[in-house]
Amino acid sequence: MPNQKQGSEQLQTLMQSGQISGSFSFNGTLSKEDEEMSRSALSTFKAKEEEIEKRKMEVRERVQAQLGRVEEETRRLAIIREELETLADPMKKDVQTVRKRIDVVNKELKPLGQTCQKKEKEYKEALEAFNEKHKEKVQLISRLMELVGESEKMRLKKLEELSKSIETLQ
Repeated sequence: MPNQKQGSEQLQTLMQSGQISGSFSFNGTLSKEDEEMSRSALSTFKAKEEEIEKRKMEVRERVQAQLGRVEEETRRLAIIREELETLADPMKKDVQTVRKRIDVVNKELKPLGQTCQKKEKEYKEALEAFNEKHKEKVQLISRLMELVGESEKMRLKKLEELSKSIETLQ
């Protein structure tokens, strides 16, 4: 995209030399403040996006760790239950109650894991849609800068022609 870069550089050169105002005009030129605000908003969004991704990974790690602990605890309890059954311990009823509770918790964990995966998928889809719109915005801004650059060149050329015409009249 060398044309866009050249147009942007030319626009910046003209703005620095004072030949073009940095504020919005009727032809749609972005002001320095608007560009700064866009950059600031973009950097803020990127920072928030990184924070969200970091938190998401932390939650995922905690969920995985907890699921691992639950599975390990389930195995340990199954072993304990078998040992208790072989001893015909009077605590057999309590062990069965705990085992049933573990089964209930396992059943509750499954839909929670599915919900987590579903929400993660929705998040990814929303992020992808956002990124596509942002990319479109960047392309539109680039095109705008290109058009503004071309417009300014044509206006300057016309001014030079008018200036020469005036000089020839004198």
